[in-house]
Amino acid sequence: MSKRTTLTLETDVAERLSMEAQRSGKSFKQVVNETIREGLEHKIRRTEFAEPYVVHAKSMNVRPGLSLDNVADLLDRIEGSQHR
Repeated sequence: MSKRTTLTLETDVAERLSMEAQRSGKSFKQVVNETIREGLEHKIRRTEFAEPYVVHAKSMNVRPGLSLDNVADLLDRIEGSQHR
């Protein structure tokens, strides 16, 4: 079953699809549908089977009394109040 729709393609994408249609001997419509299907399958596979990203936190050994939460305060301590 097909659904007719209007799709606005950026120039570079349309050119690449046209070149692929000419190269493969397929219709522009076939190339667009196959390309979208392949892209969706790739995206689905990548998100379904992707390993979760894990952050391995390490201590920064900050001296007592220093906080990394306030950059302006750190710059004042390191460079003096003239850094601004």
